[in-house]
Amino acid sequence: MATDPTKPQAQRRARGQGGGLGRYILVRFLLIFPTVFILVTLVFFLMRVIGNPITASVGGRLTPTQLQERLHAAGYDRPVIVQYLEYLGNIVRGDFGTTSTDNRPITEIIVTYGGATAELVFYALIVALVLGIPLGMLAAYVRDKWPDVLFRALAILTYATPVFFGGLLLKLVFSVWLGWLPLGDRASTRVSLILDNIPGASGIYIIDALRTGNAQVIGDVLSHAVLPALTLGLLTAGIFLRLVRANMIGSLGSEYVDAARSRGVREARLVRTHAFRPALVPIITVMGLQIAMLLGGSVLTETTFGWRGLGFELNQYLSARDFVAVQGIVAMLAVIVAVTNFIVDVVAALIDPRVRF
Repeated sequence: MATDPTKPQAQRRARGQGGGLGRYILVRFLLIFPTVFILVTLVFFLMRVIGNPITASVGGRLTPTQLQERLHAAGYDRPVIVQYLEYLGNIVRGDFGTTSTDNRPITEIIVTYGGATAELVFYALIVALVLGIPLGMLAAYVRDKWPDVLFRALAILTYATPVFFGGLLLKLVFSVWLGWLPLGDRASTRVSLILDNIPGASGIYIIDALRTGNAQVIGDVLSHAVLPALTLGLLTAGIFLRLVRANMIGSLGSEYVDAARSRGVREARLVRTHAFRPALVPIITVMGLQIAMLLGGSVLTETTFGWRGLGFELNQYLSARDFVAVQGIVAMLAVIVAVTNFIVDVVAALIDPRVRF
């Protein structure tokens, strides 16, 4: 029986590609641990630069004897290296500490307020993608014309504008002057009471609002989300715009696009299909970093709009000088960012095999 000489080669190639993907995923997964270790270590020792957390948060309200008792009970009178090793051991067990001002476990704070921050980041990412990608495509298509110059200027402006200033400006225009949107909070008081008391509440208001099936509740939640989402999303939209524009300019000048144009393919299809898809891969690869930026920006955004999420709570604990809480929340966010980057890397590798090597 005749055999196809190319078949073993094809099989070896397929095995090599599968092995490359598996090896890539394994390496990226293993990199989570040193990344989290480095971030947690930096947070721990930076917090110790200011002294011990007990003295920083409640030292002025206790007598020297009471302060010493609190320090001994919390273990802060031991050598720093001993505290560090114990802290690492607690993190491995999922214990990120207990706040010193209100005696709450950090994991409880994450569970209670993490949904609100995740919801805001999701809204902001939608805004960034909806604005950044189409405008980047258009800017590439009209390269070096006045719309392109305008879009690039807007991208720089949105990225350079401080988050809190952008939020205050949007509140001034759309809430105070025009009266179109609420000033802040995640929902009105009535709707918040409804959503917080439904059975099995997720803490993500849009999901809980959809579960009620009440159009007024859903509308109230979405109206409160518009300004915070715009404030945080515009920060990343400018990055996406410039990234899509740069990659699409390269794609539009490639040989395969010229070949498709010579075959009579319509210009709109060239931009939408032939040039856009290759330009989309860099967006996916940097999305993990942008999510980290959105989590950082959520601190100021949530504080500006009274959005009760992790960023809002982190700011409150900073004001109270509760550095145990700050350390725990930041360490937990570091874990979330590391895992998110791993997921994004895997998705990028599945879409573009070149990423694996």
